[in-house]
Amino acid sequence: MMYGSVYSNTTEVKLQMTQRAMERCMVIKDTSKIMSLDNWENSSALNRNREDWKKDQFKKRNDDLLGTLSWKLSVPNISPRHRSGATPRMPGMLLLFSTALLSSCVQLLAEANSWWSLAMNPVQRPEMFIIGAQPVCSQLPGLSPGQRKLCQLYQEHMAYIGEGAKTGIKECQYQFRQRRWNCSTVDNTSVFGRVMQIGSRETAFTYAVSAAGVVNAISRACREGELSTCGCSRTSRPKDLPRDWLWGGCGDNVEYGYRFAKEFVDAREREKNFAKGSEEQGRVLMNLQNNEAGRRAVYKMADVACKCHGVSGSCSLKTCWLQLAEFRKVGDQLKEKYDSAAAMRITRKGKLELVNSRFNQPTPEDLVYVDPSPDYCFRNETTGSLGTQGRLCNKTSEGTDGCELMCCGRGYDQFKSIQVERCHCKFHWCCFVKCKKCTEIVDQYVCK
Repeated sequence: MMYGSVYSNTTEVKLQMTQRAMERCMVIKDTSKIMSLDNWENSSALNRNREDWKKDQFKKRNDDLLGTLSWKLSVPNISPRHRSGATPRMPGMLLLFSTALLSSCVQLLAEANSWWSLAMNPVQRPEMFIIGAQPVCSQLPGLSPGQRKLCQLYQEHMAYIGEGAKTGIKECQYQFRQRRWNCSTVDNTSVFGRVMQIGSRETAFTYAVSAAGVVNAISRACREGELSTCGCSRTSRPKDLPRDWLWGGCGDNVEYGYRFAKEFVDAREREKNFAKGSEEQGRVLMNLQNNEAGRRAVYKMADVACKCHGVSGSCSLKTCWLQLAEFRKVGDQLKEKYDSAAAMRITRKGKLELVNSRFNQPTPEDLVYVDPSPDYCFRNETTGSLGTQGRLCNKTSEGTDGCELMCCGRGYDQFKSIQVERCHCKFHWCCFVKCKKCTEIVDQYVCK
């Protein structure tokens, strides 16, 4: 009975400790100010000193958490009169639970960073490196070990990966500008915050459009001669091109862009090693599928572009080459894939299968998700939802931007604002356009 009471007391202390550790783990979240991408780029608050301070604080909280767990788990709460006897051991289930908690916290910290953070600040190009400075790859946040190795091999590519990430983020914000979740970014290295830890439709679109952005940026950089490992496209002449048209010029090297984006973007997922059939493995397979869908959207939408030659524009001769589609068209197609995304689940064999077998099996060009979307109506620190309070809405619209849907039935407030626009523009020879400024008072509505 004596050891039974000590055993019970120790168990209670461990449960209290574990609960406190879990609360501390939940504290490690993003509380940063929400910003648009343009403000994010121009904000003077995001200087290196602040970033270093934030990293130190983040590391300190992590070290404190790990230290608390390791110390508490190794020192049972036994009174001095019982120390001479056999020491009761922690229950196996409690030890397993505490270990799982620790690993989940570490996983949370590892996933807090993403290569998307390369869109935050311009990456130094090789010609801008300072002699004696630290290697650029060691200074870039958010890279996995595999991505960091690729960075060391292809340093000149990193600036264009950052441009691709920025292109993807801006397109995501455009496509979801009238939705409850509007692809908001936060000023930290996770870029989108906790919401990306949920395998939802929105996460699927974000992975796809960012991978597409990298293909787009690298392919164009090859054509412009910015990268030493690639050049103009080597795509063979299309069979349906008229014989008297020349196949030449310098096309976008979408083949190289596709291959490099696959190696770099997928590196983070492929180096993870989870148990077969686990939820974590299902999330990895989901990310790989959506990355591929984004890359294929850019690859398949690239088309032939031609230029006329001849006297007085007679177009007696044409020169043609391969050209990327406008990224807005890529975003539109991925948005359609988002609307028809397939709900999947992981099997014991470690493969994704449809939740509803009545639907068609998704192709490599389709988006998939494994978790339902969270409630974006209200702010939730756990899921990362920012809510729709304060969002502008359209009073007369019955779509997703309408006040009824956007405000989730909470109602809206009306206010008047002054808008200044250019008007009465006239062309003056030669050669400029002169406009006047017109002001207008308009009604606007924001969600309560």
